[in-house]
Amino acid sequence: MADLAKAESAKEVENVIKNSGIKFRTYSTLGLRDDADFLFWFAAKTVDEIQKVIEKLYTTVFGKYIIPAKTYLSCTRPSIYIKSGKPLGFIVDEEMKKHVIVYPFTKTREWYLLPKEERQSIMDEHIEVSRKYPQIILNTTYSFGIHDEDFMLAFEVDEIRDFQDLIMDLRETRVSKYVQKDTPMIVCVKKDIVPLIGSLG
Repeated sequence: MADLAKAESAKEVENVIKNSGIKFRTYSTLGLRDDADFLFWFAAKTVDEIQKVIEKLYTTVFGKYIIPAKTYLSCTRPSIYIKSGKPLGFIVDEEMKKHVIVYPFTKTREWYLLPKEERQSIMDEHIEVSRKYPQIILNTTYSFGIHDEDFMLAFEVDEIRDFQDLIMDLRETRVSKYVQKDTPMIVCVKKDIVPLIGSLG
């Protein structure tokens, strides 16, 4: 496609998503993975709303060139381990961090067989370590019964090394014994739709 056509197509995609009424974020994974060039993060009250915007996306000029690599589906729910009871998985309206790391995982069957008091104790330790990194925003959502993994984490961070430090510290907690990590994780760089599509060549 000519550069002008690409620019017009990018604006078309931007208009479709912005007018959909759902919350969204867009990121580049160009050169960071061999199976994906970008990531769209949609948040809505129903899966129907997400389907509708994706249907419209595929009818755009750009949509004809999209080959989906991965799809993750999850829901926000109040955590049984966090005392406030607030869900930790939503797109806030404040300024985004430079990176998001999508981190899907499943807990082993042994985890769910532990008494709730023991699980709470282990998670208290896990949460305490996470609090040492206030510069990292953690979005926790649940995929039980609706997707392949149990949990979908999205860590928002400006400095990738901060995320590495957090993960290294979390690996030393007891909860890591019960985490099964066999789903690809994705490191993404914040990028608006129009320059994102323009970067694809």
